[in-house]
This record gives sequence, C-alpha cells and structure tokens, in this order.
Amino acid sequence: MSDYLISKIGVVIIGRNEGERLICCFKSLQAQLHKGVTVIYVDSGSTDGSCEAARERRIDVVELDMSIPFTASRARNAGFERLHQKVPQVEYVQFIDGDCELVEGWITAAADTFDREPDVVAVCGWTRERFPEQTMYNRISDVEWHQGSVGPILHFAGNVMIRAEAFAEVGGYDNNVIAAEDDELSVRLRQAGGKLLRIDKKSVIHDIDMHTVFQWWQRAKRTGHAYAQVSYLHGAPPERKFFREIRGILLWGVILPISALALAPLTYGLSLIAFVRYPLTTLRIFYKTRRQGFSQKHSLAWGLSCTMSVFPGVIGASKFHLDRLFHRQHKIIEHKRPKTPITNPRG
Repeated sequence: MSDYLISKIGVVIIGRNEGERLICCFKSLQAQLHKGVTVIYVDSGSTDGSCEAARERRIDVVELDMSIPFTASRARNAGFERLHQKVPQVEYVQFIDGDCELVEGWITAAADTFDREPDVVAVCGWTRERFPEQTMYNRISDVEWHQGSVGPILHFAGNVMIRAEAFAEVGGYDNNVIAAEDDELSVRLRQAGGKLLRIDKKSVIHDIDMHTVFQWWQRAKRTGHAYAQVSYLHGAPPERKFFREIRGILLWGVILPISALALAPLTYGLSLIAFVRYPLTTLRIFYKTRRQGFSQKHSLAWGLSCTMSVFPGVIGASKFHLDRLFHRQHKIIEHKRPKTPITNPRG
C-alpha cells in the first residue's frame, strides 16, 4: 500500500468478549499496522483480556462507559470519533467486527474503488464463514452472506468501508438502533445522494461460532426487533424499509397459525391444513438454494431457518413496539456464548 493510501485510511474494530476471534482479527491487520494505518479498537465491557491484547499490539483502545446501554452503533461512532481526533485527515474508514478476519488486499481494493468512483460513499465485499460445515447454524450464516449481488446495492453489513466525510455528514450510526444499524445508516447515506457498492472481492472471514437452537432463536429474535425498529424509522413511502419483512412475520408468525387454530373447531380440523405452508416453504427455499450451488445440508438449514424464523421474529418485533410504547430503553439481544479468556495477549 502506498504512502498516499496510508494517509487516507483508518480502521475501527468493535468487540465484546470475542476471545481468540479478536486475536485473529488483530493478526489480519498486522501488515496494515506495520505500514502505519491507524487502527482503533472499541471495547464494550469485555472481561476476557481483549483490551490488554489490543494494547499489546499498540492499538489505540476506547473503552465504552457501560453505565450507558451499549450498541454496535455506539461503539462504531466512538471509534470514528477517536480516529478523527487522531487522524483528522482520514478519508476512508474501514469498520470491522471483532469476530471477523480481514482478507489480504481488501483495504487497497476498497480504497481504489473510492478513488475511481467519487460518487460512491460505501464499499463492501463478500463475507465468508470460517467453519461453514461445523454446525447447521454456521451453514445458515454462510448462505446468508452469499445473498445479494455485485454492483450498486441498497444496504451493507457491519464490515464496510465508508467515506469519512459522508459518514460525518449524516451523523454516523444511530446509537439507539440495536440491530440492522447498517441498514438504517444505508438509508440515510442514499437519501443524502450517496451510492453504495459491492465489489466482487472477499472482504472478511466471519466466525459466527453458533452451536445451539437458543442462539439461533435469539439471533432471529434480534432480527425481528431490527425489522420493527428500522421500519418504524424508514417504513414510510417511498423507502418502505423492511415493510415486506414485517408483513411476512406478522402474516406467517401470527395471523395464519392463530386463525388456523381458532377455526379448527368450526372446520372440523380442516383449517389446520394451512400449516402445510411451512414445510412447503422450506422445500421451495431448499430447491432455490440448491440451484445457487449450495449443498443439501446448507440448503435445508437455510430453508428451515427462513421458514421458522418468523416466530422468534414476531417476539422481537413485539418487544420493540412494547418498549417504545412504555418508553423503555432498547437493549441489545445477545446470541453469542461466552468465549474462553485470552491467556496470551500477544497471540
């Protein structure tokens, strides 16, 4: 990477008790650190030695005040603020989640894209799972990362490079959005006239490390909350953000099952035939995913997840609206299991 690019780029990592996954993230950035790229690590109350591991690598650490409910949005904003203080001339900011490893060559490719296309304000690539065959839940995540297309896009995920000027102009992330904060920011960046782009290059390797149905349930519940919250903010025309998703979880997660059960006595049980919709939807998604080139195990896991996630999704969406109704603080919905403390900060 040229000195010209080094002066323009900064990196913000966020994490909380990521254990050895964070060490992998740091190691993937080691070459960038040696070249002089400024890296900020924002920690949200870790107890596994994450901050010590960052400082051992001479990475600037921001420890969030945990008396205030934390969100990924708040962490990224704090990282951007520290980065801007240290390197006010920074033009491009790469955001990375602590459970991800940066792929070699990504930062240069993203920065070159910005230099070639001045109207682009955010660039993302492809995410891949580290251990896609380890569990069915890892397979679900692996298929999820493959959704989308190359070229102009409507939204990006957490691992993205953003123009610092555009980020500051829209006020950064919304600290109150506990999930899908990237979708919410994407809307505001586009409304401000910016272009979002995915290039055909792998950017990060993700390690979801999901092993239980409870973890899957919590993640799907968080997604339902995200749909409701972001739709509440941007669901009006013409954006109608997550309108279709909210309609889907309401129809298939509430209206159909309750109606079928309520009408069972009146229809001599015939209304229960409506429940055939769920296995049929799983089969439809299974065959569609197989046509995309995924294995049978990947396709079945993805089909089951898409079909059944409406039920925890309803709970998550309901939680958002109840918290809003009673003026309660929105709090993150955890799905990660605790990691083993980092015993060797140097890795």
